[in-house]
Amino acid sequence: MRPAFLLTGMLASMALSWGCSGAVSGNSSTQPPPQTYDISGTISPSAGGNGAAVTLSGAASATATANSSGSYTFTGLANGTYAITPSHTGYTFSPTSQAATINAANVPGVNFTATVQQAHSVALSWIASTSTVAGYNVYRSTVSGTQYTKVNSSLVGGLAYTDGAVLGGTLYYFVTTAVDASGNESADSNEVSANVP
Repeated sequence: MRPAFLLTGMLASMALSWGCSGAVSGNSSTQPPPQTYDISGTISPSAGGNGAAVTLSGAASATATANSSGSYTFTGLANGTYAITPSHTGYTFSPTSQAATINAANVPGVNFTATVQQAHSVALSWIASTSTVAGYNVYRSTVSGTQYTKVNSSLVGGLAYTDGAVLGGTLYYFVTTAVDASGNESADSNEVSANVP
């Protein structure tokens, strides 16, 4: 009777030792990639949006160029608050900038309206200097009597100049100077003002 008991004990120990082998750990060394999201919108009409630079600032910084339809997208963004600002020469935008907050979701529909800036200019003319001159310089300021900046890139040969780099809603002050062949410049002329609507 002892041999049967011994065989039963051997089978029991074999049954307990049979199964999986190896080390099992509850920790994984690979982390899932961080979630990223998009901010997108459209600048309309498309003429004002096409080629517009759109700047992203805030939790991250980037610049995108709107496509021919005026659409733009910033991709790969983390949760956070951002400011979106469009710019395009010859246009103003409404609104000028917008805030967008990413909170575990894409943010579509950050849209802008582009408006063509109205071109402004000031036509100036003056009386010829009594001295022999090579030409004239034209100076502009937004402060009467001071802080003048030369607006012509080369001497003006005639007695008139049109300043096409003025902005609407601004009061400007202008003076001219006469310049001789040696480059000597006269004192400022009398100041004139121009209120650009």
